[in-house]
Amino acid sequence: MFTVTEHTFETLVIKQSKFIAHLMPFSRFDEVLQALRSEHPKARHFVTAFRHLNEHDQIVEGSSDDGEPKGTSGKPTLAVLQGQELINAAIITVRYFGGTKLGTGWLVRAYSDATNLVIESAGLTPYTKQELAEFICKYSDVGKIEYLITQSGVSILEKQFEPLHVRITISATSDELGSFYTAADRLIKLV
Repeated sequence: MFTVTEHTFETLVIKQSKFIAHLMPFSRFDEVLQALRSEHPKARHFVTAFRHLNEHDQIVEGSSDDGEPKGTSGKPTLAVLQGQELINAAIITVRYFGGTKLGTGWLVRAYSDATNLVIESAGLTPYTKQELAEFICKYSDVGKIEYLITQSGVSILEKQFEPLHVRITISATSDELGSFYTAADRLIKLV
């Protein structure tokens, strides 16, 4: 499986209709959709498709034709996401009508091609499941902890400076967490 870490877009023009496909991490889906609706008030359709993992590691999928003929836009877009094995990703395709009706076959092809185009230009990264962990440490050990975090490939999500200690939330694969725990064993206390 693969995922994306950045918002990427590409434009495809077919018979004067413009298809602007936006690929993004699923976590940014609602924010980007709202922004695109504001940026493109004259666009006819905002076709969407997404795939993400829920808290039980089950794949959740969805799509919307947003007024296009049923099954001609959202489902073909989702099918491309499935075929590319993308996860935790979403696509929003903004369509400007060019004056010529495309028909169902051309619509399916246009939305599929726009999705493939943006996926090709995006930097796909192999998906690895990230785990969250939280621990506390002494103020005097923060520098050592940050060094060990960097060496282990772990990401710091949050640091809270509390009266008696520092609370740190991290994200990493299970292997990276194991390496970090081994190296920082006597310096941290898991919460």
